[in-house]
Amino acid sequence: MKVVDAIQREKYGVLDVGRSTLEFLALANETGADYCVMIGTIPAGGCVTLHRHPDRESFFLLSGALEVLDYRGDSFEWLTVKPSEFVHISSPVKHAWRNNSSDPAVTLMTTTSKLGRFFQEIGRPANPGAPLSSPTPDDLQHLMRLAAKYEYWIGSAAENAAFGVSLP
Repeated sequence: MKVVDAIQREKYGVLDVGRSTLEFLALANETGADYCVMIGTIPAGGCVTLHRHPDRESFFLLSGALEVLDYRGDSFEWLTVKPSEFVHISSPVKHAWRNNSSDPAVTLMTTTSKLGRFFQEIGRPANPGAPLSSPTPDDLQHLMRLAAKYEYWIGSAAENAAFGVSLP
């Protein structure tokens, strides 16, 4: 058994992944399995834009409040997620997140090692608690190149706007 402490968390640092942050707790090469575990934080007023990937993701909301855009048969619906609630995103479902509250939303996230590598490649080092900078045009081009490499789909500005999500 491995206990993750502050020193272990600092090993990977905090990554800015497009107006949200991730802290890796365990990578696949450490778990001996094909998954990784992270703490994800979406700041007040922040969002994760509409996207789809073949990787499964599971989220346990530790604090704050979130809404997840969920595909329900033939339509989408925003569902409210409260602390201590669990959300599982199946593969390959389009989804998005938004935090309309005044507090950060913090999740414990488990996903595939492939998605973990994607986050490591797109992430920029961030300081815990410091304001996040908006992505530059180069950052966005880098994101789109990596999304194509990993075969991930990211919704357009119009597709996001249709669900009340604004792109940076």
